[in-house]
Amino acid sequence: MKASLADAPSVIRPKPRIELTGSSRAIVALRQAIERVARSDAKVLITGESGVGKEIVAKTIHARGVRAHSVFAPVNCAGLPDALLESELFGHLRGSFTGAYRDKRGTFERADRGTLFFDEVGDMTLRMQGLVLRALETGEIQKVGADGACQYVNVRVIAATNRDLYALSQQGLFREDLFYRLSVVHLVVPPLRDRRDDIPTLVHQFLSQFVPSLVSSAVTVTGSAMQALVDYSWPGNVRELQHTVERLVVTLSGSTITLDHLPGHICGRETTSQCPPRERGSTISNTLCDRMFVDKESFWTTVYPLFLSRDITREDVREVVRRGLEQARGNYRLVTRLFNMDPRDYKRFLNFLREHDCQLPFKKYR
Repeated sequence: MKASLADAPSVIRPKPRIELTGSSRAIVALRQAIERVARSDAKVLITGESGVGKEIVAKTIHARGVRAHSVFAPVNCAGLPDALLESELFGHLRGSFTGAYRDKRGTFERADRGTLFFDEVGDMTLRMQGLVLRALETGEIQKVGADGACQYVNVRVIAATNRDLYALSQQGLFREDLFYRLSVVHLVVPPLRDRRDDIPTLVHQFLSQFVPSLVSSAVTVTGSAMQALVDYSWPGNVRELQHTVERLVVTLSGSTITLDHLPGHICGRETTSQCPPRERGSTISNTLCDRMFVDKESFWTTVYPLFLSRDITREDVREVVRRGLEQARGNYRLVTRLFNMDPRDYKRFLNFLREHDCQLPFKKYR
């Protein structure tokens, strides 16, 4: 008789070791670069597409360095409005603004003697860039509401983005002086399509992660299914592969994943779609739309979790919404139907779009 999770003994699992998975030439070279960088305290800029594992690279650098026993503090620069990001980074004093009911330590302070990780740093406003630049130059931070009182911190800074900061700096959208200060060392994380040899290893890793060993037998993947996974372009990169394997494990009735179990956009089964052929391709938005239009997945299970986990950007969501509005001729209620949502989710959907600045004007699509 198979054991259940309730029968499993309560144990404290050791913290998993953070590392890049794969043995491809690109990953081996990246690991070697990480080892060299970790020995120093230099600032590092990590670039690469969404979902390639930039935060894993940052955590690996921290774990291999002299600050490994101190705090690793990530901050999502794209997920917070300007005022809240300032408070998150520098902290605030009680009463400094509406809702500031107590003093708060900022991430700079919490990361003192540790590592501060700026995720999606390319989405930081010019005003915030100026504040961060001063903190990096002087080591001084000032809490919101503080009257001239500063404190010094000692942090290692690692930044990551999927945007071209140099191009943004030439357009006046990113401070050139901050760009050069952040990019003392520049690491590029390759997309999954450029290291296809690692895909089988990643699939088996995710299978072992999502298949509970106490309640289920091992799950295997047929050769044809694995080949389809290897051949697919993975615009969402490693994170998309991870979510795909998790969904396969959850919905699998047996113990073998075959070609028939794979989503249509991966194995190429779909022949018709509400999505115009001219728009189909290998971009993230195309893949997400295919999963909703063709595979009938819901926005809440396809797009929403990827955005919250920072695996897709605000621009990706806007592009998905644009595609929906084109299909629905500017009718947001019809967009909710195209995105396979319950009609009662209409207000929730609009509130989500407004909150994250992803709502587009509908009149131009009518």
